[in-house]
Amino acid sequence: VRAVAVLVVATPCPLILAAPVALVSGMSRAAGHGVIVKNGGALEKLAAARVLLLDKTGTLTAGRPAVAGVATAGDLTPDELLELAASAEQVSPPILAARIVQLARERGLALRMPTDVTEVPGRGVRGVVAGRSVVVGRSGWVAGMANPVWLQTVQRRVESDGDMLVVVAVDDAPAGAIVLRDAVRPDAARTVRYLRQSGIRRVVLVTGDRHEAAELVGAIAGADLVMADRLPEAKRGEGKGGGPRGPVVVVGDGINDAAALAAADVGVALGARGTTVASEAADVVLMVDRLDRLAAAMRVARRSRRIALQSVTVGMGLSLGAMGLAAWGLLVPALGAVLQ
Repeated sequence: VRAVAVLVVATPCPLILAAPVALVSGMSRAAGHGVIVKNGGALEKLAAARVLLLDKTGTLTAGRPAVAGVATAGDLTPDELLELAASAEQVSPPILAARIVQLARERGLALRMPTDVTEVPGRGVRGVVAGRSVVVGRSGWVAGMANPVWLQTVQRRVESDGDMLVVVAVDDAPAGAIVLRDAVRPDAARTVRYLRQSGIRRVVLVTGDRHEAAELVGAIAGADLVMADRLPEAKRGEGKGGGPRGPVVVVGDGINDAAALAAADVGVALGARGTTVASEAADVVLMVDRLDRLAAAMRVARRSRRIALQSVTVGMGLSLGAMGLAAWGLLVPALGAVLQ
């Protein structure tokens, strides 16, 4: 009878029930803040995270870049250059491409669907528009070794203003550049402070933009480290295997971030305005366009883990105490079942 009583009170109910209930409740509470955590493992990693990797465009900036100017060389007018660039960018999903296409349509330009399109993530797109070869993207990739004087002048101006530069080549020759300006979110610095208060110890800005523009945004937001000119594959390596600091949280919103989000310890997608593929690849999806909700979700995750550990510790302690009482014959099996 004593042996049966010991077996009855030794069943690991705290391990079977307490921890999963706490984690599921935490996921439900996070959803109330507009944050979808896809599984309990992601919630536990979010609770233990100390390092945060942020993309720049659409995360710390407004994500609605405005065209600040169009510089041309040769025979093309600004509208003709914009028309060719927007036509090629129609098949490209990044935010900058969408803004160029939107501007061209606002100006009433006749866009043509490109053919023979090749896109290199993080670099640009190449295609044929109305029989002309058009390349749109990063200056180093588009211009190659040919870096004309006019392009150097535009680059210096862009560097001083902290803007972004998209270079356009037509028929294998640099033909112009489009300058875009993306304002930093007014609440960027406050959001980073909230994240630090929620347990983040190190904030790293990882972006494919130029070093000057990235440093400016990083200084305004209060990032500990700025890593510029990073291609998508480099971002993927940065967010994997947190090491001694704990799991790494990677935040992004674009299709170029999908691989990094999938490979990260905890991938967080801005689902309110980001791409579907990024939301599918991420472990956590913010359903509102507010990064500070991630701080709320991290506080919920830490509280849920604390409650789960308390439940397991107290529950297993009570089970061990009941096992001792049952072994001494102070608990009969029926009473032990009631106590469980």
